[in-house]
Amino acid sequence: MILRALTAFEQQGAGSFFGEPEFDTSEFLRTGPDGRGLVSVPELPAVQDKPQLFSTFLMWLLADLFHDLPEVGDLDRPKLVFFFDEAHLLFSGASKAFLQSLTRTVRLIRSKGVGIFLATQTPKDVPGDVLAQLGNRVQHALRAFTPDDAKALKATVKTFPNSEYDLEELLTQLGTGEAVVTVLSERGAPTPVAATRLRAPQSLMGPIDAAALDRAVTGSPLYSRYAEAVDRASAYEKLSAEQQSAEEAAVRAAEEAQEAKRAKEAAKEAAKETAKAEGRAGRAREEEDASLAEQVAGSGVFKSLARSIGTQLGGRSPGRS
Repeated sequence: MILRALTAFEQQGAGSFFGEPEFDTSEFLRTGPDGRGLVSVPELPAVQDKPQLFSTFLMWLLADLFHDLPEVGDLDRPKLVFFFDEAHLLFSGASKAFLQSLTRTVRLIRSKGVGIFLATQTPKDVPGDVLAQLGNRVQHALRAFTPDDAKALKATVKTFPNSEYDLEELLTQLGTGEAVVTVLSERGAPTPVAATRLRAPQSLMGPIDAAALDRAVTGSPLYSRYAEAVDRASAYEKLSAEQQSAEEAAVRAAEEAQEAKRAKEAAKEAAKETAKAEGRAGRAREEEDASLAEQVAGSGVFKSLARSIGTQLGGRSPGRS
């Protein structure tokens, strides 16, 4: 089951998230030369249509910060604030275990000095358990063009504190840059709802062109740290190399055993040939000795000597005169 899940992540492009150098989440806490905080904008356009990969990465990011940051209690202002745009991607197809983990992280990470804002189209995109942990609300216009829209509008109005505004009517009449806002007071209680007009940010309200984005990336002081991927030997490669070495050693051992077997058989054959040669040499010597004896016995000298010895022995026999 784990392999199937990993395969699904790999098909969505999760392989690049397991590479090196690993992203250090403390980079979000950097400050500029003047000591003021910096705005970090992780660019994730390639995974916006891959909700499982998107939510898993962001969940890891929060969990890593929660693990590394010290407890600081209730600060006047957080050390770090996250704004998750298109937050509905976090919860699209999310499992029960994931939602429980995210709810627990959102609830507890405030004690680490981290604030979280979820930006999405309607509050219904955020599960109720998570929504209950969010104390600040900035609600822009909601339109009610369909029965489902009207139902969502009524549900949104019920999530706000009691107000002197007719929120169901007000939310449908808000224009660009207008919103109703409620936050937690110093006592930790929701403030009354206020209809506000937001000051437009002094920035480009549109996608940045590729050239400008490339200049911003290459001009970052972090570029030298993360630009080049580090391709270290993975555990799979190490295990594969060890397995290959073991297989090669086994092949060499088998070849040596086979060579030893052939040498042993050759030694046996040589011993047999030596024994045969010695046998032939022995028979040849016997035959040579027998031939020599026959030659000696058949010679005239041997016959004369034999007659002389016989004559002498006969003359010495008892009873002869």
